Order: sequence, then C-alpha cells, then structure tokens
Amino acid sequence: MSHRPEPVALDRNALGLTESTIMGVAGAAPVFSIAATSAALVASVGVLAPASLLYCGLLMFGVTFAYMYLNRLDANAGASYAWVSRIFNRALGFLAGWSLLVASAMFMVSGTIPAATATLALVAPSLVGSTPVVTLVAAGWLILVSAVILKGIKLTSYVQVTLTALELLILLVIVVASLWRFSSMPAHPLHWADFSPTAFSPHVFTLGALTAIFFYWGWDVTVNLNEETRDGSRVASVGSLLAMLIIIALFILFMVVALLALSDQEIQNASTNIMLAVADKLFPKPWNYMAVLAVMLSTLGTLETSILQFTRTMFAQSRDGMLHHRYAHLHPTWDTPWVATLVIAGFGLALLFLASFIPTVNQIIQDSIDAIGFQASFYYGLACLACAWHVWKAERKSALEVLLFLVWPLVSGLFLWFIGIYSLPTFNTTVNVIAMGGILLGLLPFWFNRRKAAPTAQAQPVNEL
Repeated sequence: MSHRPEPVALDRNALGLTESTIMGVAGAAPVFSIAATSAALVASVGVLAPASLLYCGLLMFGVTFAYMYLNRLDANAGASYAWVSRIFNRALGFLAGWSLLVASAMFMVSGTIPAATATLALVAPSLVGSTPVVTLVAAGWLILVSAVILKGIKLTSYVQVTLTALELLILLVIVVASLWRFSSMPAHPLHWADFSPTAFSPHVFTLGALTAIFFYWGWDVTVNLNEETRDGSRVASVGSLLAMLIIIALFILFMVVALLALSDQEIQNASTNIMLAVADKLFPKPWNYMAVLAVMLSTLGTLETSILQFTRTMFAQSRDGMLHHRYAHLHPTWDTPWVATLVIAGFGLALLFLASFIPTVNQIIQDSIDAIGFQASFYYGLACLACAWHVWKAERKSALEVLLFLVWPLVSGLFLWFIGIYSLPTFNTTVNVIAMGGILLGLLPFWFNRRKAAPTAQAQPVNEL
C-alpha cells in the first residue's frame, strides 16, 4: 500500500478574498468584543466611547498598513515573527511571534468560557453558575473547534463563513432595530461634539485606548493565512484592510446603539451581557436570546482564528528552526500543522482544568484580556516599527508611501508601546506576571534553539527583503 508523503507546504490557494476578509472580521470577534469590553469602555470615557473606538481604530490602521506593506514583501505564515526577524534581528522577531503564541494561548480560557456560558444560557440556564459544568462545556467546544481546524483550512473556512454570517446578521438586526426604537428618546443624547478630538483629555483618551486595543485584536489572522490564500501577498493584504473597515464600522455603530438604549446604570449592571440587555428592550422572549446566540457564534469564530494564528506562527518558527522541528510537521492528508494544533488544544484544556477550581471565572477572563492587550501592543508595535524602518531605508519612496507605510505605522507603533507601558501600573500582580513574564519566558526556547535556526530566520539587510 502506498502512502502519501508528508507535505512540505501548507494547503496553497485554499482561500480567496471573501474568506480572507471574513477570517479577519471573525478574528476581531465583533459581538464577543462588544460583550466583553463595552461596559468597561463606557465606564472609562462615558459618551465619548464611540469616538474613542473611532480614533483608536484610526491608529490601528497604522498597524494594518504596516501588515499590508510587509505582507506584500514577504507572504510568510509567521507574519510579525518573520518580518521583524528579517528587518531587525532574530531575537526581536522570535519575541514578536512568541507574544502572539502567549496571547493566543491565554485566549483559550477567555474565549472558551464565554462560549460555554452562552451555550448553557440557551440550553440549561440553571447551570450557568456552575464553574465545573462551564469549564466542561468550554473544553468540549475547544476540542470540537480544534478538530475542525485539524481537518483542513477549507473546512475551517466554510465553518467560519457560516458562523460569522449568522453573527453579523444578528448584530445588524439589533443595531437597526435599536436605531429605529431609541433615536427619538435616547438614554444618552449624542452630539457631533462628542466625536471631536478636543473632547478628550490625554488621560481620558489613554484610558479608553487601554480597552479599545482588545476590541481590535485578532484581525491579523488574514496574514497568518497568507500561504494558504490565492495570491497571498496581495489578497491577504486587501482582506486585512477590508476586515478593519468592517470592524470599525460595526464597533462604532453598536457603541452608539448601547448609549442610545441603556442608561449608565443599566450598562454597568449588564456588564458582559450588554448585547442581551439591549435585546431585552427590543424583543420579547425567546427572541431576545438571539443576542446570546450571537455571542456564542462570535466567541467560537474568534476561538477558531486564535488557534489558526497560534498554529501558523508556531509552524513558521519551527520551520525556521526557532522551535523544535516537530511543530512544522504537516498532516499527510489534511496539510495542516497537526502537532501545533494538538499543542494549543492540550494547553487550553490544561488551563480550563485549572480554571475549574477557581470560583471567580469573571476575574480570570478580565485578567487574560488585560494580558492579551499588553502582548498585542508589543508585537503590533514591533511590526509597525519594522515597517517604518524598512520604508525609511528604501531608496525610492513616494509621498504616499511615506505617509501610509512610514509615518502612520511609526505613530501607531509608538502609541501602542506607550499604552502598554502606561497600563502596567494599573494591572494587578497576576496580569503583570502573565503579560511581561509570558513574553520574557520566550527567551528560554530562543536561547535553546538559536544555534539550530535555518538561514531563513537570520536577520538580513532591509534592502534584500
């Protein structure tokens, strides 16, 4: 009997522009991000919340432009890891990739538990308060999503398109119904002046940015899938831009809706159930539970993209010899990095097992969100600085290239690093240990594997990228 030899490359040309864009939208998890952080954002900046998302979104465009530019130079599944390695050096590049691995691993808890609670709210509401049952259901979702990803990128994309389409349909229904219902008698009257940059003090803007960064994290999965995308250097770049435009519009629209529909007290009482609080005012039971369904779909979608980012980054680092070669093994039938997928699934199950012994699940979720925001600021910022440096060193560059790929990413990268440093004193000890310790821990595997790294992982002159 003949056996198919182990593939040496990911499943090329599996995704098109539509799938790439949807992956990016799902990566930012519109409904999950809204549910998890809207109350915290309103508590920080009040009626300036929509403007905070707008201006932070504009800053995040600097990251998007940086990723577009670097992806067109080198369509590598390692994304920020590969680009920073080549433009700066191997150590910074490895830490950029490692911080994404840590952030994605942390999301195995902060992503699966909300999916589990939403599932129980729909089928067994009396069990929502049981931590062991919640973690058991969360483990079930993690195993199922991991199995889908193992089976191949095409099946994964079909599932993602279905989940995201239903999620966005429900979100748009709630947004349109809210605008129709609450515009005439809003809980918070909104004015154009609330969108003025002068409405912010530096301190207030920074407080809003701390929360807004998590809103936008995850869209970059489009470039981690560039080797599996048709004409990946171009299509994945365009997909990331389209995803960001959609995400910004959705976030701002719902934040406006939340302020129109709910008072400050209602928003704070709703906490992470803000979608359900708005739906409760719009629809009778059981139709209001479409909001819970949307949260579940969104969480599962972004859980899928987080695993994809983890496995593709680990695959690229292993392929270059920066991690053990076993993580670059592809399944002979499905062309997926199956060992890396089992690693993240196993790590997520271990974290869930530990979480089952801790009664304060909400605190676990909040701590992981804070740590993820810090780690995202670190590797996004590094990629922005690498892009700006590469453009600066380029012999020929137009005024438009200087604006989009040098000035904008430079401002965004420096701002993200400032936000990360500024946030450290506001974190508790657990978050600081996870946020900084998780990144610094990467120095151990880097030191161990640095002598075995392939030539492609070596830093090279920027004019050769």
